[in-house]
Amino acid sequence: MKPADVCIAVLVAVIWGLAFVASRIALDEFSPELMTTLRFSIAALPCLFVPRPKVSWSVLASISFTLFLGQFLAQAFAIAHGVPVGLSSVIVQSQALFTIGFAALLFRERPGAWQTVGIGVATVGLLMICGTVGYDFSVGAFAVLMISPLSFAIGNLLLRRAQGVPMFDLFAWLCLVAAVPLFALTLVTNGPQPTWYALTHMSLTGLMCMIGLGGVSTSIAYWLWGRLLRDYPAAQVVPFALLVPFVGSAASSVVFGETFGPLRLVGMITVVGGIAVMLLSKRPKSLEGKASEEQVLPKIA
Repeated sequence: MKPADVCIAVLVAVIWGLAFVASRIALDEFSPELMTTLRFSIAALPCLFVPRPKVSWSVLASISFTLFLGQFLAQAFAIAHGVPVGLSSVIVQSQALFTIGFAALLFRERPGAWQTVGIGVATVGLLMICGTVGYDFSVGAFAVLMISPLSFAIGNLLLRRAQGVPMFDLFAWLCLVAAVPLFALTLVTNGPQPTWYALTHMSLTGLMCMIGLGGVSTSIAYWLWGRLLRDYPAAQVVPFALLVPFVGSAASSVVFGETFGPLRLVGMITVVGGIAVMLLSKRPKSLEGKASEEQVLPKIA
């Protein structure tokens, strides 16, 4: 990769890692539903200027409801109910494990030997983290968080149905498709009056967080990542996503004073290590052609 593109890949990973912190700050002011609605409403503004990609509404909805709505709403609920930001950034990255597993089940794409090892290592790490659940956050909050990587993995596979369309246009419209039902959900769960009050009494901090989440982390960063995936093989680009949980955990430690017990810390490192093995290992030759066509999108926050 060109040095400039390496810098872009690192920048995107840093943006996505810091976005977990921005989400936590925004949740002090907004409900999970409203924060997620604002995020995708801001990210959908380019729809005013770009045409809808040539894919059906059903395809747009299926991708949007998994890759965006399900993933980020679950993440917001979990963080709002006490799941630490650093831990969330690691758990969400386990989508790589589920993506490979679902591909094996649905498309009979058998993982290679090293990918299988990586799956095993990451699974052990997740089990170690499960052993720490219930002390500083509830089992229910952790269960909700696990919806995020599962939804992300399904969205990754559904993206295959939208091949050959402009990346920026696609993501803008995916955000719009997610924003509409999220707004309706917000009105139902929060009520029209509390929603209006939250919007009209938004602080400068809340506004800056939402601009960062919607405009920078979702719209710009996804576009930059899509350009990298267009210009380079996924095997060269995707490993940079491993920086996201490290940035998220470090930033959370600095901003919120988040600390990790020995078992949880070892579990987090084990999960990231397993993901590294999966992403850096070579795929079987029979899958290389398919892999080159996939749009592999690591977790943003």
